Amino acid sequence: MEKAEFFLQQRLSERTENGLLRKLTTASLPFDFCSNDYLGFARSPVLKSLIEEQIQLIKPFKNGSGGSRLLSGNHPFVEETEKLIASFHKAEAGLIFNSGYDANVGLLSSIPQRGDTIITDELIHASLIDGARLSYAERFKFKHNDLNDLEQKLKSAKGIIYVVTESVYSMDGDLAKLTEINELCKKYKANLIVDEAHATGVFGDKGKGLVNQLGLENDVFARLITFGKAIGVHGAIILGSENLRNYLINFARSFIYTTGAPLHNIVTVNCAYQLLNKGDYQAEITQKIDLYNTLIQEIKLLRIQSNSAIQTILFNNNETTKNAAKSLQDKGFDVKAILSPTVAEGKERLRICLHSYNADKEIIELVNHLKAFE
Repeated sequence: MEKAEFFLQQRLSERTENGLLRKLTTASLPFDFCSNDYLGFARSPVLKSLIEEQIQLIKPFKNGSGGSRLLSGNHPFVEETEKLIASFHKAEAGLIFNSGYDANVGLLSSIPQRGDTIITDELIHASLIDGARLSYAERFKFKHNDLNDLEQKLKSAKGIIYVVTESVYSMDGDLAKLTEINELCKKYKANLIVDEAHATGVFGDKGKGLVNQLGLENDVFARLITFGKAIGVHGAIILGSENLRNYLINFARSFIYTTGAPLHNIVTVNCAYQLLNKGDYQAEITQKIDLYNTLIQEIKLLRIQSNSAIQTILFNNNETTKNAAKSLQDKGFDVKAILSPTVAEGKERLRICLHSYNADKEIIELVNHLKAFE
């Protein structure tokens, strides 16, 4: 035990010395430019009322599920919600997981087999990377959004091929070239898997996602939709064919060997989708994105072009990035520094998230403060 504790302390000390030690905080600043609550659903009193009303209609109601969904943790309302979400996103079927991490790990660890090939964009989510690592398939990475590099990897791929991408990248905020990637997948008979975590709620009719906006629903093998970003609640769903759903029920270990989500959580998801389907929330968030992009063009800062709710200001080291974030936080703007090794060394950045509830005045003031970093 002493050796183990020494190892832990040594690694933590290294992080501290390098200025990279992560800490939890409960601090809340006046102007939120860091959360993934793009549409404001997480703070919506309308959604809160819908949830309270729906809970009263479910009989009997239990505080917890009592077991995995294959044992005692399933409920008709869960399957109704899966059908509701699948229909909304124009998919044949869906299976709810307890988190986006669980969903990605379950999907990629269970489907690709020895002799198959997984080809991933180099900037995909850590959960997708971890899922791919747990499979026995051969793995390749292609340069971010580089179609030529992807094609070279496809040419050398063997077995059943899976190409994995995000539709909106979580750290850069840029969009995948989904139409072109899909054409390459067709050419080489590969299966396209798209993580729509940061596109859901923002892109597509009623927030159905970028896959839907581009009309690729019938071409994509599997889609990940998370509920903890624009949907404002918690959990995730894998969308695809009925065969895919049944396969995951039988082989995805992160689904099989975990307690099912409590009904309260499923109610929040169901109600959030009802709310999403009622309004044109995309117009609100698009207006905020357009305003920010118009203003930031006047400032000479290195940034990644983005039409999503995720915007970045690039620096070239951790210390400068942390100082910039602290300067904004001291003024009440909750903007976080993203440091290496979370991003590549030399690509440290401020990650700015825009929301429908950010007042125009707040966005204008934020951009004015950013001028100090020119």
